[in-house]
Amino acid sequence: MSGGGDEGNTAYGRKSFQRSKAHFTDRITADGRDGWPVAADRYRLVVSRACPWASRAVISRRLLGLEGALSLAIADPIQDDRSWRFTLDPDDRDPVLGIRFLSEAYDRRETDYPGGVSVPAIVDVPSGELVTNDYQRITLDLATEWTALHREGAPDLYPEGLRDEIDAVMTDVYEDVNNGVYRAGFATGQDTYEGACARLFRRLELLAERLAGRRYLVGDTITEADIRLFTTLVRFDAVYHGHFKCNRWKLTENRVLWAYARDLYQTPGFGDTVDFDHIKRHYYQVHSGINPTGIVPLGPDLSGWLTPHHRQELGGRPFGDGTPPGPAPEAEQVPAQGRP
Repeated sequence: MSGGGDEGNTAYGRKSFQRSKAHFTDRITADGRDGWPVAADRYRLVVSRACPWASRAVISRRLLGLEGALSLAIADPIQDDRSWRFTLDPDDRDPVLGIRFLSEAYDRRETDYPGGVSVPAIVDVPSGELVTNDYQRITLDLATEWTALHREGAPDLYPEGLRDEIDAVMTDVYEDVNNGVYRAGFATGQDTYEGACARLFRRLELLAERLAGRRYLVGDTITEADIRLFTTLVRFDAVYHGHFKCNRWKLTENRVLWAYARDLYQTPGFGDTVDFDHIKRHYYQVHSGINPTGIVPLGPDLSGWLTPHHRQELGGRPFGDGTPPGPAPEAEQVPAQGRP
């Protein structure tokens, strides 16, 4: 999710929407082939809890137990036109990188780079330079390249034998769901909006059919595919249904997807990373082209996220041969106002 840019936040909903590709696509790998070898305490993951793309990385990091190896910086959900801000930290600076805006790490890597300043981003702590903002690749590499630093009992989120199927599912989810809500929400014409909305709900219906008799999207364990669908579903009723006009039905009105989302939310590593306060304030206050008053709605009621889902009756092994992650580090726990 980008922040900053020439036209600022008022441009949201006023110009045609196109998801830009990541500009910085270096990879952090076990062999360091791009010049960035996997190493404990060298890198810092910069995220916004509001952003679904960044939330993928937060969940993956939790599930894999990388908290002690890859530190976390959480940006203010209300960015300004200079980019994501560290105003949640003392003196409005990230305590590790020493910067006030994420754009400073981008500028240290390259000046006059194309595109906005997006999260998730991984920054090299010694140099202060951005390494990558490749939101499609970061989590796959956390699962496959960072294995030497995984916790004991970490799940295999991208099992080799299932990768073709996972990739196919993730492609459909990305095009129609993850990105589809944005195409609908930022549409500047009726036909564009209706087309995106129709594709979104058709894909959600197909996913509900797929999940009616199986607990997870691919195989019998949680994979990267589930993480990517969850980060959109958990935001659906809170922001996409109203703010983005994706309102043919609510998540809570779809029996299968609502139970599936609750199952994941109640799984350690998922719901304990979700901050509904950050999510709502970001979407409703930053996208001033869509919501010029900046008023944040009181609803929806979040208590349903903690109700029984009964998905365990379908079987499945959430973590495969592994184990759940332990509690989130105290400094990373979601404040009370962001939880049901």
